[in-house]
Amino acid sequence: MKALVFHGPGQASWDAVQDPAIQEPTDVVIRVDTTTICGTDLHILKGDVPEVKPGTVLGHEAVGEVVEAGRDVRSVRPGDRVLLSCISSCGRCRYCREQMYGQCRGNGGWVLGHLIDGTQAEYVRIPFADLSVHLLPTAVSSSDAVLLSDIFPTAYEVGVLNGGVRPGDTVVIVGAGPIGLAGITTARMFSPGRIIAVDLAASRLEAARELGADAVVNAAEGPEQLVEDLTGGLGADVAIEAVGVPETFELCARMVRPGGCVANVGVHGKPAVLHLEDLWIKNVTIRTGLVDTYSTPVLLGMLAAGRLPASALATHRFDLARIEEAYDVFSRAADTGALKVILGVS
Repeated sequence: MKALVFHGPGQASWDAVQDPAIQEPTDVVIRVDTTTICGTDLHILKGDVPEVKPGTVLGHEAVGEVVEAGRDVRSVRPGDRVLLSCISSCGRCRYCREQMYGQCRGNGGWVLGHLIDGTQAEYVRIPFADLSVHLLPTAVSSSDAVLLSDIFPTAYEVGVLNGGVRPGDTVVIVGAGPIGLAGITTARMFSPGRIIAVDLAASRLEAARELGADAVVNAAEGPEQLVEDLTGGLGADVAIEAVGVPETFELCARMVRPGGCVANVGVHGKPAVLHLEDLWIKNVTIRTGLVDTYSTPVLLGMLAAGRLPASALATHRFDLARIEEAYDVFSRAADTGALKVILGVS
């Protein structure tokens, strides 16, 4: 088969590799129908995730068809169309029993495209299939469903729920890429008083406004002052960091009000300064986290009911064999206007 193989920082190529096979009785092998590229994949290519070894197939998001199932798999069978979760869950360890699947100690967690071969390939092996894939309703398109592999659960769980968004809150989301935009749509479920989106790209700020942000501001044009003006000097109730660089985390910490919460979603490859000399007295909560994907069934139900605008985030489509071109487009989002690029098998 062909797959996108990581060869080291700044190096990946569409190569011929060995087909995956069942290794454990709880595995399935999936023929990939649709996949996509995540900002985390760009972090891997930058060298921000050193655990990813050269030779690893990238990717952790996909929809596909089950072609082979291990003898202990009960929930799906060959021929089923399924959504692949970016998180694998053994279902037995302490963390899985507490629905903290991202912290799985039984060889699960975020393993796809990280510790084992991932989904940017023609076929992929999925461990712990009964807990890590979801049957798809026929009415749900693959290009919409693939956005529930990662970005919607991540934005919802690590941003909105960890941030404790409540009715009437002022929510500021720093980073209007796919995660930030999914954060806007899922934060709206809780009727916040206002949502403010911050980004450097005009195209992403426009997308934020279209998806429900009440105010948008360029990161270079005084977001702190806007938040102060709109809140009467109090600051944001919830500040969601959706970029993953020190400057945006520190910006969120400055914009949050006393008693508020900073929810960090971004993947950080460098240290950020925590200004405890300012924050120690402010009762501020800082939440970090890896998505657990416990919310995927709820979000999938909302998608099937037409209540989750997933398709609005898909801006570019490519054949899977053009994945290297798709990476170039996605990595230059400020120039190309790319949000999510959808890769399908023709």
